[in-house]
Amino acid sequence: MSDQINRRNFIQKSAAIGAGLAAIPGTTFAAPAASKNGKPRSKLNIGVIGAGMRGQGHIEMLLNRSDCEVPAICDIDQGMADSALALYKKKGKPQPKVYGLGERDYLQLLEDESIDAVLIATPWRWHSEMAIAAMKAGKYVGVEVCGAFSIDECWQLVNTHEETGTPLFFLENVCYRRDVMAVLNMVRQELFGELIHLECGYQHDLRGVKFNDGKTPYDSGVEFGEKGFSEAKWRTQHSVHRNGDLYPTHGIGPVAQYIHINRGNRFLTLASTASKSRGLHEYIVNHSKGGQDHPNAKVEFHLGDVVTTVIKASNGESILISHDTNLPRPYSLGFRVQGTKGLWMDVNQSIYLEGQSQPHRWEPAQPYLDRYDHPLWQKYASDAEGAGHGGMDWFLLNDFVESYKRGEKPPIDVYDAATWLAITPLSEQSIALGGQPMAFPDFTRGRWIR
Repeated sequence: MSDQINRRNFIQKSAAIGAGLAAIPGTTFAAPAASKNGKPRSKLNIGVIGAGMRGQGHIEMLLNRSDCEVPAICDIDQGMADSALALYKKKGKPQPKVYGLGERDYLQLLEDESIDAVLIATPWRWHSEMAIAAMKAGKYVGVEVCGAFSIDECWQLVNTHEETGTPLFFLENVCYRRDVMAVLNMVRQELFGELIHLECGYQHDLRGVKFNDGKTPYDSGVEFGEKGFSEAKWRTQHSVHRNGDLYPTHGIGPVAQYIHINRGNRFLTLASTASKSRGLHEYIVNHSKGGQDHPNAKVEFHLGDVVTTVIKASNGESILISHDTNLPRPYSLGFRVQGTKGLWMDVNQSIYLEGQSQPHRWEPAQPYLDRYDHPLWQKYASDAEGAGHGGMDWFLLNDFVESYKRGEKPPIDVYDAATWLAITPLSEQSIALGGQPMAFPDFTRGRWIR
């Protein structure tokens, strides 16, 4: 994996075309990894906490790199740990130390002074607890995405970072999607004029993920919880007990970058509403392994099938977010970027630019996406081939590694994490109060102005 990207080159190259992602001035960041003689080390030791399907994807990419080693993993599911260990054997790598004796055995991994950084890819309820412990242990931490359980949780992340000086990299991979970065390039070059309205979301039929036969995922049954496999063991419980936008960051991440959230702009208010809940029940009763008499047909799912959230930003933009995971539908993040000169929509891969497009007629977006392809994708697309989610996982992990190696601020930092995570509890509160607007905390404590 030669010719690695570093974050400084990213800023310099992107700034040249107006597409850079600026970090908040004044935040602390990691020192470059150094050996005992003080010189930068050629390899990082990265521990992976959570060796399930997502964690295994990270492990495989890290094992492909010449500048990283993964000497420790942690997972209490022996089956998932064994699958991760098979990756080491397949690639001819030394077997790692495995932590999995109990739910908090990850704390033993964090005590290992040889570990420079950790990646957290566990079920949602563990993300913040583990990230906070990792920052307190002085480990550069990358944490996978979800939605928060409370505003207090978001403040704990920010406060721990500011107290310890340890950085947190929020692992939102969609910010690195090829079309998303091309549109970022277009936005920075003002192709759409001044941005007015944006739309995004998580519109993904997850019924086959939330239910399975306990052995294999994807449409194989109607079990969940202890009888489920992989994410069905834990993710479905959130649909039983919660009603809000449970997974906002895939959509809001790119949108926040388009309009400079925490970097000259901020979210002010949020209001949410939820539809009735029917999709998961219908899936159970109509599945060949389910039916009206199946025990899970009696479960009452609290999560509305479609949750709609509207956010108002300080600079005047409006943002519409949709969460839609319980009904039959094709996958889409529903991006819409609209300004005074035109708009782009990903659901139909179309664009309209006043003065360039035929009046009142869509045209295909792909020629524009090709023309404004981000320089990083132009240069490193071949290195990303075969990586997860169309290659964007490679760019995400590479930025995580290079940011640490260079001692530079994470491009998606703890303030971004807290802001995006907060959408979930705020949406739950708004829905519970009949759609009442909720005020957004300013996790930057006023630094967003700069």
